[in-house]
Amino acid sequence: MYKNYIFDLYGTLADIKTDEDNMMVWEKLALFYGYYGALYQPEELKKSYKKLATISNGKENQEIQIETIFNRMYKDKGVQADESLVLHTCQLFRVTSTEHIQLYDGAKDMLAKLHNSGKKVYLLSNAQKAFTAYELFMLDILRYFDGIMLSSEYGIQKPELKFFTTLIEKYHLNPKESIMIGNDPICDIAGAKKAGLDTYYIHSDISPDCTEDIDATYVQMEMDISKLCNQLEI
Repeated sequence: MYKNYIFDLYGTLADIKTDEDNMMVWEKLALFYGYYGALYQPEELKKSYKKLATISNGKENQEIQIETIFNRMYKDKGVQADESLVLHTCQLFRVTSTEHIQLYDGAKDMLAKLHNSGKKVYLLSNAQKAFTAYELFMLDILRYFDGIMLSSEYGIQKPELKFFTTLIEKYHLNPKESIMIGNDPICDIAGAKKAGLDTYYIHSDISPDCTEDIDATYVQMEMDISKLCNQLEI
């Protein structure tokens, strides 16, 4: 039905649960910082992270690179961390705070069918490259995408219109031949509609609560990839 399929990742293709408030996360991370001379107590490290993350939020729909926060926490203890160490620190944080991550049933087959049939497949995700680039590899779906845009690389995030139009312009997409598929009625659906895209809302366990009717081209109130494929004739 469409030439171009634009997907959200978390809550749309992949189920994920993280717990960044678990003190075990900060105990392990404080131990790791200590290996390199940045001595923190776990609670101190957690408070520093939360403070820096709040300051970094900035304007609405603005995005930062999380590496900036973890690097700053080294600097605050007088340690000059190189790029590799900062990246590995970010990834340790992600691994220890992730309770599970896995593709929804049928997601990989759907991407393969689209790719093999000559359709163009894109990923537009509010995500940190330090985590997501490697999770795509681990989930074994990286090869199915013709283009990937992660918010941390562009300094903006959905539902910011510019994030959608940048993807459209970068890959020379015709909005009338394209559809955005996501599980967030604001970030994925409202943002894509402003960009002139058709939209497919699919509700998952980690979708935001929504008390209003969802204004999408297609609305599916259950996570069932096979029904999505039937509806879009994939």
